[in-house]
Amino acid sequence: MATNEPLNRKLRMALVGGGQGAFIGRVHATAAVLDNRAELVAGALSSNPEKAKASAPDYAIAPERAYGSFEELIQSEKALPADKRIDFVTVATPNHVHFPVAKAAAEAGFNVMCDKPMTFDLKEAEELAKVAEKSGVVFAVTHNYTGNPLVRQAREMVLAGELGEVQVVRSNYIQGWLRSDIEKGGQKQAAWRTDPTKSGAAGCFGDIGTHAYNLGRFITGLLPEKVSCHLKTFVPGRALDDYGHALIQFENGAFGTVTASQISHGRENDIWIEVDGTKKSILWRQENPNELIVRENGKPLQIYTRDPNAPFATPGHAAACRTPSGHPEGYLEAFANIYRNAYDDMAKRAAGQKFERVNTIYPNIHDGVEGMYFIQQCVASSKEGAAWLPLKHPLARR
Repeated sequence: MATNEPLNRKLRMALVGGGQGAFIGRVHATAAVLDNRAELVAGALSSNPEKAKASAPDYAIAPERAYGSFEELIQSEKALPADKRIDFVTVATPNHVHFPVAKAAAEAGFNVMCDKPMTFDLKEAEELAKVAEKSGVVFAVTHNYTGNPLVRQAREMVLAGELGEVQVVRSNYIQGWLRSDIEKGGQKQAAWRTDPTKSGAAGCFGDIGTHAYNLGRFITGLLPEKVSCHLKTFVPGRALDDYGHALIQFENGAFGTVTASQISHGRENDIWIEVDGTKKSILWRQENPNELIVRENGKPLQIYTRDPNAPFATPGHAAACRTPSGHPEGYLEAFANIYRNAYDDMAKRAAGQKFERVNTIYPNIHDGVEGMYFIQQCVASSKEGAAWLPLKHPLARR
């Protein structure tokens, strides 16, 4: 929930990544300023210095703060007076660059907004968690679907016991854009996502399977115990998985499934989650994000709509809304909610106040570490014929 902490100015943002031809950098830049609480003032927009500087006008970044590398950005911004330098760095690069940028930013004392998955591998994630803890920075990971008002409604309903005991969680993310080997034709987004030197140990499961897994953890709060996973590469010659299915056993005995595909014809960004409890079940679908389906045997199906003034709206639901009912909110607004909630803690830090570091409403570095552990264990399980492997990491959010 947004608060009015004693910070009477906009937070100053630097963007790393997002240069010409990129996708997610523009999303970050848009979401970050949606609530008028931040301004984009600096950037290192590409690993190519010339391209980085040439991309700066697209974001209205002044030439003197358009840097040729993230190292130059960190060093130069840290040398500026406190009332001029940036407050946080957004990391919107391919996966293999997340760690060095986030580590350098945190060590310099800058807060971090990092795209997912948080790092290239688990070792980097664990090291980054130590750096962030030592520096005391705010560190958010943009699992943006958790910012949707009705996802937060679902979370609060589950945690309040409205569903009873949770027994099954089905979380899915289905796409079709990698049905053919478009990476071989130079499609930029496909090229790095299917390259193990840039994406990491997993392809589809690292890119979107982590979203599905995180959504289940966020809504239910259930702690995982072990995982059995099958990953598959269907497109000939592709180096990483483009389809996968994981079975998760939670500590309370519940089962969860995560299915992710990037080779299903006609599917775009179809992430959806169902939670079965002993009292009720719920269904939320990202491509129809303003509805939450609630089912109970013997009663008519209920459809909760995005409405901050509805009597059923939980506090988290209402706080995440920006417009009255009937005006659809979706991807960008949910993304912006992650920023808005992290800004509350950045304001507290700037004022010398304490802030929560583990049980935040926004995904944090603990969720980032857990996501990398999920990827590592799913890949390892698949290589061992879907063997059951541990899934509870010591740094997992409780």
